[in-house]
Amino acid sequence: MTKYVEREILNHRMLMHPHVVQFREVFLTPRYLAIAMEYVPGGDMFEYVVRKGGLKETEARWFFQQLIVGVDYLHRMGVASRDIKLENTLLDGSPRPLAKICDFGYSKHEKFQSAPGSRVGTPAYLAPEVIMTTKGQTYDGKVADIWSCGVMLYVMLAGAYPFERPEDKHDAQKLQKMIQRILRVEYELPAGVKASKELRDLLARILVPDPAHRITVAQIQAHPWYARDLPPGVAEMNDNLPEPGPGVQSVEEITRIVRAAQAPPAGPAGWENDEFIDSTMDAEAFEESQFDEWGAGGSV
Repeated sequence: MTKYVEREILNHRMLMHPHVVQFREVFLTPRYLAIAMEYVPGGDMFEYVVRKGGLKETEARWFFQQLIVGVDYLHRMGVASRDIKLENTLLDGSPRPLAKICDFGYSKHEKFQSAPGSRVGTPAYLAPEVIMTTKGQTYDGKVADIWSCGVMLYVMLAGAYPFERPEDKHDAQKLQKMIQRILRVEYELPAGVKASKELRDLLARILVPDPAHRITVAQIQAHPWYARDLPPGVAEMNDNLPEPGPGVQSVEEITRIVRAAQAPPAGPAGWENDEFIDSTMDAEAFEESQFDEWGAGGSV
């Protein structure tokens, strides 16, 4: 059992929102520490997008609006996910699915935990500043989340990752090549993807390598592409949401249960020190000197 499991549970416990999978309780079984959560029967967005071969712009906007509402809520609550991706966004199974963010294993709270400083997350969704961080440095996890939202939007439309290429599939250097494209922001939408100028503009404002110049959540919400067809009341949804009530499992009880848990078998290399991505890069013989400085920006 690592401290990161307790962090995940405590961060998740404090979140109560229509676009976040709700935490129910944590309990011990003879063999496992179990986390009970809201049942979301529609599968994840990765499966949904793959099944459809990419989404049309109007449907992509519907899901992106929900994603941003959920991320805005997380950030207002002080939580940076650090692993925003299609696989961590579940669907409720309704005819017009509602999206719910899940999995807070890499999350950080701005008040209760140290500032993010590790290269964690899913490589295809990593922001340049996360890749570039070195020991002793920190970055803003909330701003990095925005980059990941932009990658999600691209994948929803294209059915492919923005910084991967088909010809890299069997290339032993594919991770290095993807990382270099991320740092240089080298991407373009496939020719067959129909995307409006407003959509292309929003993508270009999100996928900005310098976090100081990246669009904010509030600016995304004010962008014409995002605001189009926004359901009534959504813009104000996060202004008056209640915090978890007295029926939610207490921090004290959660802490007691977690401390009583038996240590599980060792996980993947690097998991214990919160540097799984570092280990992956080391395995690929990635050197800090190979990282370029901020690129000039991509075009779509």
